[in-house]
Amino acid sequence: MPEASKFHRFLIPLIIACALFMENLDSTVVATSPPAIARSMGENPLRLNLAITSYLLALGIFIPLSGWMADRFGARTVFCSAIVVFTFGSICCSMVNNLPEFVAARILQGMGGAMMVPVGRLVILRTIPKNELVNAMAWLTVPALLGPMMGPPLGGFIATYFSWRWIFLINIPIGVLGVVLAFRFIKNVEGPRASRFDAYGFVIVSIGVAATMFGFENIGRGILPNEVVATMLVGGTGMLVLYYRHARVTAVPIIDLSLLKVATYRASIAGGFLFRMGLGALPFLTPLMLQLGFGLTPFASGMMTFASAVGAITMKLTAGPIIRAFGYRRVLIANTVICSVFMAAYGFFEPSTSHLVIVLTLLVGGFFRSLQFTSINTIAYADIDNEQMSRATTLASVGQQLSLSFGVGIGAMALHFTLAMSGHEALQASDFSPAYFVIAGTSLLSLFFFVPLTASAGDAVRGRGIEGEAAPLKDVPPRAAD
Repeated sequence: MPEASKFHRFLIPLIIACALFMENLDSTVVATSPPAIARSMGENPLRLNLAITSYLLALGIFIPLSGWMADRFGARTVFCSAIVVFTFGSICCSMVNNLPEFVAARILQGMGGAMMVPVGRLVILRTIPKNELVNAMAWLTVPALLGPMMGPPLGGFIATYFSWRWIFLINIPIGVLGVVLAFRFIKNVEGPRASRFDAYGFVIVSIGVAATMFGFENIGRGILPNEVVATMLVGGTGMLVLYYRHARVTAVPIIDLSLLKVATYRASIAGGFLFRMGLGALPFLTPLMLQLGFGLTPFASGMMTFASAVGAITMKLTAGPIIRAFGYRRVLIANTVICSVFMAAYGFFEPSTSHLVIVLTLLVGGFFRSLQFTSINTIAYADIDNEQMSRATTLASVGQQLSLSFGVGIGAMALHFTLAMSGHEALQASDFSPAYFVIAGTSLLSLFFFVPLTASAGDAVRGRGIEGEAAPLKDVPPRAAD
């Protein structure tokens, strides 16, 4: 690992965070603008969902390729190329005139976005000493929460007072700045020699991830027939099972499942998967509750949910000291309970609830959720050596995308079931409570993976272990060379 100055250790995470913020913001801004886009194209707004799901499909297909690409061409090269592709895709989105063109442009954006998240994280892991990862990764947590919270009010504002095309054009200066700063301040650190490309594994895992994500994203939305959704879920699950069997007998699979033998990594991936399932439903449920249940305008709803982002920024200043003081195991266990309680608390909101109470609850909840993200994201790499970082970030990114899609599906299913049981023709405020209780319980299940951790788990990145590189990984047997 090359030595990075103190200034660079602060600047590099900010550069990566800006790129990730651009992607997260774009995804949620677009979700608020289908009516305006549909009117200009003469399309049914429901058909615009194809543009959103096509982006998610592109993520599912190309994320598994990110680790191998970084090892083959260098992390900085791939990261900057991803920004260029994403920005060019944004320009194409601003110029489209019909739905097929829009879908194609969103797929291009998804190709760039699929590389930005895992490779951007890999850049940090290969340039920042492990004992400083908590502070570095905290900067990546902020855009992950800022984007979904800023997106709705910003998208609504642009679509209302300007042309919807500016939603995509605002990515241009961010993308240009990101590429310039990355080439100026980030070294093109290459990992171990890239292994032979696992083409068969790439095909089946990409189809499996994309089909499963697409299926869960459309559960309970009434856009696709239930038979189609079920076919996507069953087919996608079948492909993932097929890939599992393939990975067990392949020397260097495109996604290395053997990394799950490492206790800290397994806790981060499996426990984080369950926690994010609950969290992934919040950006879907909360705006619906505030707008349909409480009668707020989209802009007022977005401004209110922005309180969570403020809490996330506050966390940036305290995550490191909290983790160093109490250790990963205590923080993960206690904070899982706290976050789940706050998620359940949203289920007690009523139209008569004071807006101040709602904002304060969202604010404090955003702080603790951001702390949980930082803890999960950093403990994952505590016992992973540099040679396996690219494969570790790839698997982590696949898990994150799947868990967020699963969360939206669970939230939609809970709403659909409650609506059917209540006999209401349209969603009412009381229909949202069971959904919040379900996602809170889902997040609480992550304790099964956090409780078994040892008290010293994650010390290498907590600042209590060896500075810089961690000891070579011992839990995972070496794979045969290709």
